Amino acid sequence: MRRYETFVIVDPDISQEQRNLLQDRVKELIGQLHGMLVFEDEWGDRKLAYEIKKKQRGYYVRFDYCGGAELVTEIERFFRIDDRALKYMTVLLDKDADLEKIKAEQAAAETKRELEKAAAEKAREQEAAASASPEGAPQEDEAAAAEAEQAPQEAESPAEARASDAEESVAKITPSEKKEEA
Repeated sequence: MRRYETFVIVDPDISQEQRNLLQDRVKELIGQLHGMLVFEDEWGDRKLAYEIKKKQRGYYVRFDYCGGAELVTEIERFFRIDDRALKYMTVLLDKDADLEKIKAEQAAAETKRELEKAAAEKAREQEAAASASPEGAPQEDEAAAAEAEQAPQEAESPAEARASDAEESVAKITPSEKKEEA
């Protein structure tokens, strides 16, 4: 199975509902022709480098998917027929796509998105709590300072570490060993 990437520039004047219908149709085609949608990325409304069908702007969408040549042919045929698509381009990313590796990448990306979403939510909650109580911010700073004082001191420099190791090894030598060394 091959991995492809198709960019499509959609007419920016159509409604979000119409754009969703176009995207759903592409997803449906991928499913019908035994492909696998890896990722769908909406770049949004952007200015075009040059006019296309008398439009200065376009709504960019990228589909990353795996499938055969017949899938690419059908998607491109759909874009040629549909007036909502101003331009499209398909690029071959990988001739022999490893589906297990791609699924692992998807799972990792999903986990990363969930962690980022949770971190953003936590930051919003902390910001809301700090803005709700004006006294909360100085208390948090004091708590952070107290934690910093309790934290272990910085590690010794390598020279200090060697000197302390030498002192420890000398202290471990027993008096009988000192006589043998002399």
